Amino acid sequence: LKDDVRQKVHLNTFGFFKDGFMKVSVSNLSLKPPVGSDDKSSLSVGFSLDRTRNDGFSTYLDEEVDYCILKKKPEPDVSVVILLLDFKTQVVKVRFSAEAASLLPKISFVSEENVTTLSTKPLKSSEQSSDSGKDPAETNQKEMASYQGNPVVNEKSADFPIPYFQFFFNISSHNQEGLYSLYFHKCVGSDGPANDQQLFSLDIEITEKNPESYLSAGEIPLPKLYISMAMFFFLSGTVWIHILRKRRNDVFKIHWLMAALPFTKSLSLVFHAIDYHYISFQGFPIEGWAVVYYITHLLKGALLFITIALIGTGWAFIKHILSDKDKKIFMIVIPLQVLANVAYIIIESTEEGTTEYGLWKEILFLVDLLCCGAILFPVVWSIRHLQEASATDGKGNNEAAINLAKLKLFRHYYVMIVCYIYFTQIIAILIKIAVPFQWKWLYQV
Repeated sequence: LKDDVRQKVHLNTFGFFKDGFMKVSVSNLSLKPPVGSDDKSSLSVGFSLDRTRNDGFSTYLDEEVDYCILKKKPEPDVSVVILLLDFKTQVVKVRFSAEAASLLPKISFVSEENVTTLSTKPLKSSEQSSDSGKDPAETNQKEMASYQGNPVVNEKSADFPIPYFQFFFNISSHNQEGLYSLYFHKCVGSDGPANDQQLFSLDIEITEKNPESYLSAGEIPLPKLYISMAMFFFLSGTVWIHILRKRRNDVFKIHWLMAALPFTKSLSLVFHAIDYHYISFQGFPIEGWAVVYYITHLLKGALLFITIALIGTGWAFIKHILSDKDKKIFMIVIPLQVLANVAYIIIESTEEGTTEYGLWKEILFLVDLLCCGAILFPVVWSIRHLQEASATDGKGNNEAAINLAKLKLFRHYYVMIVCYIYFTQIIAILIKIAVPFQWKWLYQV
């Protein structure tokens, strides 16, 4: 993160099973312009670790508030750990409510030499042991000394010395399983976040892993799911081609274009499964497989919307030549699909905490909605055209009966497109935020 003005940065979200762990290395933290002597007393910099059961349950960390989260005591019913950097005493203060202590992992501060053993031997922290004999009011705040490393920030260019430090936690019980979100917070001055325009720079490295996979808990089944879906689409395409070959007299050109779609989708899913397989076992993708997947994903998306739009215009079914109005739709849909896939690729290859990630995520959602809206126009135009043709031909005419039959088909097609939009844009999102964290893969179905 370089010269960032945000007061709260969502760094990462990861679903953990028992024996999963996260390691965070922090260095090169600096503010500019330098903090004045009046603001140093009110300076608050630190991290928060938020635990939820799914995406739909949000704590006060996700709310837009006019106060500094780091200066507020964690609420008793909220599973959150606050790590506050104290620059005067060179320690990290760890705060959490006593009521939520059993649901939260113990934070350990480790040296660089011990990091290599973390994945095989979870560290135990003696400093963070709780005293069950004390009153909960006395134990709702706890402190730990930070790793006493050499400062990696040049004190001449920084406004305060920051030691390089690492913290680590291990999910030691089933009660601690959940979706963990890591945030960085920066509060300067006492006028509230709205008036905090201080820029900060920060180098942070995050490593998270479940017992047998580098994927989040809700993503572990995805490679097998993608392979299964690829087989389903391949078989569907094969059956569709068999039907077309048996009924050649009733086949239009658009039917052969539709036949290419399931095979393109199947190929895209195979490469997606391979990409996730390597991420699962080694923690990062193989660049070659990722590029091939992005190419097939782009082809699949473009072919899908072109096919839907062509069916909507009635090409090869009602008319054999596209009108100027129809061509304008394709001039809109195709560039939007390219933009949507560019946004998707950037999101997949960008770290979650960067400003670009949030921007492109919003662009992707907006472009998807625009594409879904654009493909409705040709269907509406075709329905209107068939209604006018049926009214002109009059009753009892064979041509009118054919037009009425086509009109019913296009009305059904309109309903199917609306259902497609609802399921891909609304129902899928509701499933994603409603199901438990380990079932998050269901929205991909």
